[in-house]
Amino acid sequence: MSNQEFAFKQFNILQSKCAMKVGTDAVLLGSWVNCPNAKTILDIGTGTGIIALMLAQKIGGKIDAIDIDGNAFTQAKENITNSKWHERIQIFHTSLQLFSEQSNRKYDLIVSNPPYFVDSSKALEESRTNARHTDQLPYSDLLNGVLKLLNPTGRFYVILPTKESEQFCSLAAEHKLFLTKLTRVITRTDKPEKRLLMRFEFTKKEFSEDSITIEEDKRHSYTSEYKELTKDYYLHF
Repeated sequence: MSNQEFAFKQFNILQSKCAMKVGTDAVLLGSWVNCPNAKTILDIGTGTGIIALMLAQKIGGKIDAIDIDGNAFTQAKENITNSKWHERIQIFHTSLQLFSEQSNRKYDLIVSNPPYFVDSSKALEESRTNARHTDQLPYSDLLNGVLKLLNPTGRFYVILPTKESEQFCSLAAEHKLFLTKLTRVITRTDKPEKRLLMRFEFTKKEFSEDSITIEEDKRHSYTSEYKELTKDYYLHF
């Protein structure tokens, strides 16, 4: 499979137009989300459309997907149109700020694999910079959008690097969004923790925390727990 296309068990992702290709973060988040009764779903910063399609595979609700980047919007629309769930997914070329301002919709489930670099060097390619840095979607704007669009009993799922997660959790707490589930992501047994998968809700509940390791002590030697999490999507699991 070339870098221009990525095949999953029930759908294919074309990605030649997108600055950010299919990555482990998106697959982790899409696999980890557990909200089977959601009727209305929003994917913020859909990119290739991968998370929207992963959720469509396992949840029967209606899905809206948004992206500010024109190339990503075009690519996601292509991938969604080619899928078996195209009638349940609607994609919008817009920013979250504008979408939340103009929309009266409420969602049972909101998911985002957002830009996360706050203070770091930037890529020369503008679309890649926008996909990776928080300039166009600061954490405060992301949380404000979630506050407006999430149903009172809804769930918000997000993945972020460990360092950035601390700042994000503090801001979420100020907005009365409570962290109810946390999974620490370790890329390899001999590496430190890299990412946090987080679930937020408006109601304080019993907090649960666990961890997942992706690989054993060498590259492509995947752990049984990672295979179990992603087996409905990856071709070889």
